[in-house]
Amino acid sequence: MNQPVRIRIAEPSDAKQIMAVINSAFRIAEEFFCFEDRITLEEVERLFTTGTFLVSESDRVLAGCVYVELKDGDRSYLGLLSVDPEQQQGGLGSLLMSAAEQHCRELGSRFMDIYIVNLRTELMPFYQRRGYVETGTLPFPPEVKTTQPCHFITMTKALEG
Repeated sequence: MNQPVRIRIAEPSDAKQIMAVINSAFRIAEEFFCFEDRITLEEVERLFTTGTFLVSESDRVLAGCVYVELKDGDRSYLGLLSVDPEQQQGGLGSLLMSAAEQHCRELGSRFMDIYIVNLRTELMPFYQRRGYVETGTLPFPPEVKTTQPCHFITMTKALEG
């Protein structure tokens, strides 16, 4: 993160870059249990109709993204947190998380929900340090082929003041 980083709400014209960042980040993180791309261009485009992507860029190069969606009542969902592998471990993921939480807070959300794959054991401590607590489990989508059984761990965080 040598250049100044700007976080902004994504435009549909960013869809191809968003897809590329998500797939490159998830490919490295999940290759030990999942061989497929994480998302298609069509899926990214569809998500623009249900929620918002926030992207980070430096010199107009998209280096990271996160998806948020307002749910019923005062809850939001955060997913697809992705940082270009060459930019990881520099705080960009935390910056995107903070921006996403603030964005949802400003829209009236009081709680943020996330789902993490149980096989990604490094994620639980990351989110716990950010104030998320485990709330349960959900099945992994059956249409996604994996090399070993897995499920989602659900977590939530109160978005206070």
